[in-house]
Amino acid sequence: MRKRFTQIRNKKFKSSLGRLLVATALLLPASNLLAGESLHNHETYKVAIIIDDLGNNFHHGRTLIDLPYQLTYSFLPNRPYSKRLAKRAASYGKEVMVHLPMQSARQSNLGAGALTLELTQKQFQNSVQISIDSVPHARGVNNHMGSLLTQHPGHMSWLMEVLSNRSDNLYFVDSKTTPQTVASRIAQEHYIPNITRDVFLDNSRREQDINRQLKSLKKIAKRKGYALAIGHPYPTTIKLLQNYLPTLLENNIEVVPVTELIKRNFQQQRWAKLAPKYASDLRR
Repeated sequence: MRKRFTQIRNKKFKSSLGRLLVATALLLPASNLLAGESLHNHETYKVAIIIDDLGNNFHHGRTLIDLPYQLTYSFLPNRPYSKRLAKRAASYGKEVMVHLPMQSARQSNLGAGALTLELTQKQFQNSVQISIDSVPHARGVNNHMGSLLTQHPGHMSWLMEVLSNRSDNLYFVDSKTTPQTVASRIAQEHYIPNITRDVFLDNSRREQDINRQLKSLKKIAKRKGYALAIGHPYPTTIKLLQNYLPTLLENNIEVVPVTELIKRNFQQQRWAKLAPKYASDLRR
């Protein structure tokens, strides 16, 4: 008797499941069924790619800006071609950032606009203002090097105070040059829209290593729904990007300005409602 009941119940379950599958199929577009596609395959993932260290080489900068993709361009302050290239990028509807030089653990040469632990608060904040003002059309900032400075909450607070007090409502990208960075946390404490880098494309300039990082970028985007990469104007990186970028649409991946990821990240943050001045600015 019990065996008979189990058979009847299984038969009813299979019948109900069959009706559910038929109903679901009727709701899907015929083209999807013919192609054997699922709804998941139609999800578009977003990738932003920042090109750092721009402003020293006009040819490399121009080549990257002229690519027909919405890359984001981060310019070192007061470099020979920063202003000219930033204006070019903006005229093409591309997003511009300021690449603020920050002290590294290796004590590398930072050039103009260097932000170091030795500066007083006034010196530090004046330098930040001058650097930002030297790059026209900037929408945000990120750190150049900074593996030492971004570990210091006090200096990061000085930086976020400047960003908070400016009228252009700049966002902050933590390049994450050290696992010990506190930059994004301090940005959140000051209600600055922010995001952290996922992938460095070209820490190694070997083609095979850059290709490996590009594959990693795709994987992260498909896992999270979005991903942020940082690369540099190296000839090898430029060549590989020229080959790689056209393949993204085939994988349902869209290249977007950093602002698109900032919007998503900002809206998900609990404190976003406490910073209404950024909400309207991020819609532009």
